[in-house]
Amino acid sequence: MNIESILDRAIDSGAIAGLTAFVGNRAGMITSHAAGLADPASGVPMKADTIFQIASMTKAITSVAAMQLVEQGRLSLDAPIETALPELANPQVITGFDDAGNAALRPATRPITLRHLLTHTSGFGYSFMNADMLRAYGPAGPPPPGSIASVTSELLFDPGAQWEYGVSTDWVGFAVVAASGQSLGRYMAEHIFNPLGMNDTGFTLSDAQMARRAAMLSRGGDGVLSPFPVEMGGGPDAEFEGGGGGLMSSGPDYLRFVRMILNGGSLDGVTILKPETIAEMRRNQIGPLRAGKMDTIMPMFSHPYDGFPDMHTGWGLGFLINPETGPNGRAPGSLAWAGIANSFYWIDPVSDVTGVLMMQFLPFGDPHALALYAAFERAVYEGLQ
Repeated sequence: MNIESILDRAIDSGAIAGLTAFVGNRAGMITSHAAGLADPASGVPMKADTIFQIASMTKAITSVAAMQLVEQGRLSLDAPIETALPELANPQVITGFDDAGNAALRPATRPITLRHLLTHTSGFGYSFMNADMLRAYGPAGPPPPGSIASVTSELLFDPGAQWEYGVSTDWVGFAVVAASGQSLGRYMAEHIFNPLGMNDTGFTLSDAQMARRAAMLSRGGDGVLSPFPVEMGGGPDAEFEGGGGGLMSSGPDYLRFVRMILNGGSLDGVTILKPETIAEMRRNQIGPLRAGKMDTIMPMFSHPYDGFPDMHTGWGLGFLINPETGPNGRAPGSLAWAGIANSFYWIDPVSDVTGVLMMQFLPFGDPHALALYAAFERAVYEGLQ
């Protein structure tokens, strides 16, 4: 069955409201498809240029921004990050909680580095995934998205000791701001989006672009997708531009970004990063630690997730790495990640192919979304044979 038929069947089944999908290689786009509705409430159809809240797909872009500054010597991978971010000096690690619910703390055994932040080994977590981090916020609960307080916390472990998905990449964004002297959005626009022709990507967009956004939905216990108006980056009241999850983008734009990675840092004659920098980003950085397995304590936002439960997956400077051939055809050493509203991408340098699948509903790890992603990937590789 071809790619378009697989995607259309998911829409026809009623399990997915709308989607866009794109496949490319080093030379260009191979295929694209839009199906279903961008907004079921109004009946607006999904189109190729529909814009999505890409959430954690922002992280790869922020990682590229930081590595540009590493190339220039304005950031260091292994110097204490407090050089750029004094607020991360003298980090404290949670060791437990007293009877009143207050966190017991001790000094971390080593400073946090940019490498720790890029690899999610810094000790920071997410409060919707880690019970200790949520408990440390106290009775008031986690601060709202987009607030500085939402990314300010004690560490769950010593930097470098474990892999834990969390707010690390938001701190990478702060480091880009500190090193560049620009806002994160302006830096990305000048050094990534404009050079790559990513004209529908940003933390803020025009009214006309916002009118092309897909509506955020949520699947209830009855299986029905309903409107769920939430701004992943905190919306207009956000206190910072979130390098961990605040961008909006379209499928064609994101395909240009991942094709740049596939091409070793360049696209259409524009160089974003040196080939040796991309090679370092593709290399497993976390040694014997295993990356990619995530728990949840807020199932309305995310299911537990492990994209490769039978593999000892690694992590590069911004990406999950599968060390063996994936069940749907992905070659060893491919890069991948996702956004919490069930958007996904992978980059396979060995097979010269990259795929982007955009949807816009919670919770992450929805079984229907994962099944469609797997079927989409299988169809892509069958088409390469």
